[in-house]
Amino acid sequence: MRSIDCRSQSMSDGNIRPTTTAPAPMQATHFSDAELADLRAHGIVLFADRVIFDAQPPMPADQIATVQARCHGDIPPALLDLWRTTAGGSLDYDLTLEMNGHIEGISWGELFYNDSNGYRDLQGWIDHELELAEEAAEEDSRAWSGKLDVLPFGGFEYCDRIYIVTEPDAKDCGHVLAWKQGLPPAWRGAMHEDGLATIAPDLYAAFGALQLNTDPLEPGDSGTGMTFLEYVDERRAGHGLSEPLADKLIAFYRRAMIDWRTPLAAGTLAAQPALARQALRDAIDHDDTALTLQLAPLVANLGTALANSSIPTDYALRRKKFAAAAALLESGAPVAPDSLESASGNVPAALMRALLDAGAQPDVDAMARCVAGGGADSARLIGAALAAQGVDTEAAYRTASATLLRKFTADIAEVRTGKLSHYLGLDGLEAHAERLRTFVL
Repeated sequence: MRSIDCRSQSMSDGNIRPTTTAPAPMQATHFSDAELADLRAHGIVLFADRVIFDAQPPMPADQIATVQARCHGDIPPALLDLWRTTAGGSLDYDLTLEMNGHIEGISWGELFYNDSNGYRDLQGWIDHELELAEEAAEEDSRAWSGKLDVLPFGGFEYCDRIYIVTEPDAKDCGHVLAWKQGLPPAWRGAMHEDGLATIAPDLYAAFGALQLNTDPLEPGDSGTGMTFLEYVDERRAGHGLSEPLADKLIAFYRRAMIDWRTPLAAGTLAAQPALARQALRDAIDHDDTALTLQLAPLVANLGTALANSSIPTDYALRRKKFAAAAALLESGAPVAPDSLESASGNVPAALMRALLDAGAQPDVDAMARCVAGGGADSARLIGAALAAQGVDTEAAYRTASATLLRKFTADIAEVRTGKLSHYLGLDGLEAHAERLRTFVL
């Protein structure tokens, strides 16, 4: 990332803006001084209504002064407030931003601090940014102050980074920005170019943008919140964190859950586009036909990105939420021509027929994936559509099937030797391979 050039270019893009959704209504949760001290003893602090765990002691004044000396302009007061509370630690929330025309999930799991065991510590990230800024100035043949206009202070490994603007004359001084690394072109639906977007005009509001898209206590949930809950459980089981205080802390943490059901019941959800979009995504994730049918008309444009660059039908196919995908088609949601590139598994034949009728282009690799996943009837529908286009379906399928079978065979060998852990498991891999071997068009 070229800190200055990338920021200037990105912030001039009118399509870049924060995508925030309304949190659940806040119920007052008060912690006594004794409780806050007890939490701190367990590495837990509260800041701007959010929970930081594995929290470090406050940053020493000399370390703050060292960081200040590297910045062009004063460190914003809100960041000083954070560092005087804790030098850094871990966060476990969802953050969603509109970036390069995509709806991107940003990983803000770390608050960098010196001598951490992360990809780089705070000073390491500052040195990295100084090097990039110097290189950019040299390439552009312009003078450089030798100091940073944007200060990195959080993110996740090398993929996502959180900055605060320190440049005193900048219109966005004090704003908090998110940078995300693009993925290779092979990652369908992902953002392929680096992106930059504003989270909020100050750090307090940026913490407010950290939310929970789903309830971490919901059965079967294994996403956001699990790392935090495991940390609390470990402190409770092995370090004496009391049950009542742990429960109170978890209740406080869950206040960050977004609430789309209240405006849905009130008939106002359509007026909150980002919240309506998240509600539809939740309905798809749960493969809820009735809820998808109820929510689809409330989303202004079902042809725009729901997650990454995937439109709702594409997202449902990628997640193998076939009931939700059928409900979306019933609601008139568009289908991307290349949507079958996301299809795999036991796709119901009725859904496959509807997708092809809606303009999805037949894809021989999708045909092989459907066979492997048990969707033989859907595979035959794809094959018939390919034949109607003049494709030698049998020859094309033999090639695609052989390629996929080689991959499954290699994975099976590695799983058997313990070199690979696969989401299908050994039995699942063998079943997929056997279907490919025995399928007759």
